Amino acid sequence: MRLAALVLVAASSVTACAADARLVGSYRHNEAGWTYVHLAGTPEQIGFQHGTLLAKEIEDNVHVYAVEAPNMYQRDWSFFREAGRTVLWPHLDPEYQAELNGIAAGLKSQGSKVDLWDLVAINGDEELTGYYLPWLNAKEHKPNPPAAVAPGKCSAFIATGSATKDGKIVIAHSNWSSYAEGERWTVVFDIVPAKGQHMMMDSAPGFITSQDDFGVNAAGLMITETTLPQIVGFDPNGAPEFERSRKAMQYASSIDEYAAIMRTGNNGGYANSWLVGDRKTGEIAYLELGLHHTPLTKKKDGYFVSSNFAADPLLIRDDTSGFDPKDLSSSMNARHVRAEQFVQEHYGKLDTALAEAYLSDHYDSYEKKVDIGKRSLCGHEEFSAEGEPVWANPPYSPSGAVTGKVMDSDMAAKLSFTARAGHPCGEDFIAAPFFAAHPEFAWQKPILHDMKAGPWTTFSAGEFAPAAAVAPVSGR
Repeated sequence: MRLAALVLVAASSVTACAADARLVGSYRHNEAGWTYVHLAGTPEQIGFQHGTLLAKEIEDNVHVYAVEAPNMYQRDWSFFREAGRTVLWPHLDPEYQAELNGIAAGLKSQGSKVDLWDLVAINGDEELTGYYLPWLNAKEHKPNPPAAVAPGKCSAFIATGSATKDGKIVIAHSNWSSYAEGERWTVVFDIVPAKGQHMMMDSAPGFITSQDDFGVNAAGLMITETTLPQIVGFDPNGAPEFERSRKAMQYASSIDEYAAIMRTGNNGGYANSWLVGDRKTGEIAYLELGLHHTPLTKKKDGYFVSSNFAADPLLIRDDTSGFDPKDLSSSMNARHVRAEQFVQEHYGKLDTALAEAYLSDHYDSYEKKVDIGKRSLCGHEEFSAEGEPVWANPPYSPSGAVTGKVMDSDMAAKLSFTARAGHPCGEDFIAAPFFAAHPEFAWQKPILHDMKAGPWTTFSAGEFAPAAAVAPVSGR
């Protein structure tokens, strides 16, 4: 079956090479609910390949954010396009401006109406909706819609030394988002840029960075994050977070270099707790990146868990709207407790199999029982009658864990990781009965579909390369 798919990809690559030399070296492949995309070359080439190979998927992804904009943030899509153009674009490095222009050119070559400002807006969506918009509304003395707050979603851990089965690094992450966004957050990008590190990351169509942030580079950095909760503040003169996270994965070769890139020009947007490991040294790190405080902690033995729990007292004081680590009924605090329990229980034995179990866990530490919902590491908020006031999700919100990814040091050496599309636990979300039970979410019908879980599947750099994608076709 895989051989037949490769034959089809190879045939399409020959056609693509004949049509435009910028596509040479690029290809795509579908497997287990994921779209694997290989991109290579200059920023313009990488962008053009991206826009050409994923044109339909990018159009579909832009549609999601355009529908969410007025329904969640009380601003139409044109507001976010304009904010991307005027607030984010002027502070983007020319390298990433060129790549985004390349994506737009690739889209245009396929007859798409999606343009550059749509692309900037979806790349900057996290920081525009949860950070810039609240900052602007406060500045203009306008009421802030409940959804326009910094999120507090995702579950992760990183461990090394005596905490793991082989003494090397193990890292795990589940992306939490609306299911409408998450059902599309299923691209594996294998990127070989003309400058910087070869990278593998999960992402969504049209993004130039992972955005849920799980990836590895050829220098041996293993990277993920979870969002810091209740963060306030935004610097409109800073560099966009989506640029800094991409630049750090592409150019950093050590933990300190990674932290330096993330801190430089920090605009406070999409503030995260970053978990970074260096397979070369076995060292792991925890970087809390607020607007005013960015503490970095490193160790060569032990672990860090991350579930949107702010740890640094100065960051809590100066960068949050009043995060309360003692409120154990909240999703982030309950998951923090469970994360610690899980890692301590399996200390010394942690490996990728246990990492998958961690991401699939349904124990509610507040209720002290297995109860699938907003407080489980594998989140299913559509089952929660409480909602989550910290990030303004109403009861039964179609939101939660939408993918799972795990990796160890040996996999990182091969630019490889294991991922599951859909809920890490393997359960499916089916849209029709959900809408029947919860008509208050009917506005999502144009964008929310079934989200079926695929199998845990291992992806590696270059694994689907057809011969025709490796070099230009003779005489073209």
